[in-house]
Amino acid sequence: PISNSQGDLLFLLDSSGSVSYYEFSRVKEFMWDLLRPFSFGPKDVQTSIIHISTTPTMEFPFDRYQSSRTLQQAIQDTQQLMGDTNTGKALSYAKEKLFSNEAGARPGVPKVLVWVTDGFYTDDISGPMQLLKDMGVTVFIVSTGRGNYLELSAAASQPPEKHLHFVDVDDLTIITEELRGAIQDVIQANRLHAVDVTSSSFHLLWPKLLSQETGYYTLEYGPVGDLGRKRTKQVSGAHTDLVLSNLAPETTYEVALVPESNIHYFPPQTARVTTLPEEISPAQVLISESGPHSFQVSWAPTPESVMGYQVLYGPLPGNSVKLLEVDGQQNGTVVENLAANTTYLVTVTAIYRSGKEKSLSAKACTQE
Repeated sequence: PISNSQGDLLFLLDSSGSVSYYEFSRVKEFMWDLLRPFSFGPKDVQTSIIHISTTPTMEFPFDRYQSSRTLQQAIQDTQQLMGDTNTGKALSYAKEKLFSNEAGARPGVPKVLVWVTDGFYTDDISGPMQLLKDMGVTVFIVSTGRGNYLELSAAASQPPEKHLHFVDVDDLTIITEELRGAIQDVIQANRLHAVDVTSSSFHLLWPKLLSQETGYYTLEYGPVGDLGRKRTKQVSGAHTDLVLSNLAPETTYEVALVPESNIHYFPPQTARVTTLPEEISPAQVLISESGPHSFQVSWAPTPESVMGYQVLYGPLPGNSVKLLEVDGQQNGTVVENLAANTTYLVTVTAIYRSGKEKSLSAKACTQE
């Protein structure tokens, strides 16, 4: 599921007589498919549908359905209205509803309009669409018909290659993931969220709320349910990102960003981020390029949590052992000055920053 996203997402649905019953039902499936991974609710994503018909009609307001199950049912129950394709009228109506409390829209959260059309409309769309974009709405257009490319690409947000899709009604699933990703970019940009998550770190990003002069951020983070391990950092108001490191692998962290401003009150933003499982190294050791007096030892993977590797080698049978120390970024080394036609046992040990060690052995034979 997709969390840390907050936005009001409005579908403008062509419900007029120019759309067949079959097309209408395919578009409803597509809408649900697009929404499925999001979390819904007053602090997450809210969605609403407006029908394009003779008179625009709202199917349900933004704040009515706060769970996936009820929303899925509501989309399934949506009936086609028939009538004329008065899209311009519907856009003007959408503008009112996207910013109205009565319709459950929230001030200060990103607004996204997804207009699904068969490419046919009867009134002017450019004026009302421009007003929506001027008010900060991001407009995505999905055309299942021919449609006038120039008109539609002018109507969509820029650049059109990211915001306008022409696709046959039976191929809507082809664009679902790409469109969902683009919507996510819009609604996540205004929230605290994490990128570049590893087993021991992640990179936090948040919107620019303060400046150097107007305050600072307090960042609190710790494993969920373990308040004893909560840590706090302070960051200047000029920052919009921070890398947290030395974290435990496979652990969910609760992060709270508190903007401390001397001018405005900003509510704290929270996010949950789960670190990846630790990559255990070495998982494999390979011997190659064997000659009479040397061979190459390589290993993988080389995670960042490893400080260095120790390579122990000695002839079999026997108890004389030599040691090579290798830096943690290297994934191999050449072992030299060996006896010809001899079998060696090679053991590679990873030394982790935490002090842990992990070893793996392989046999190698030198040539005659």
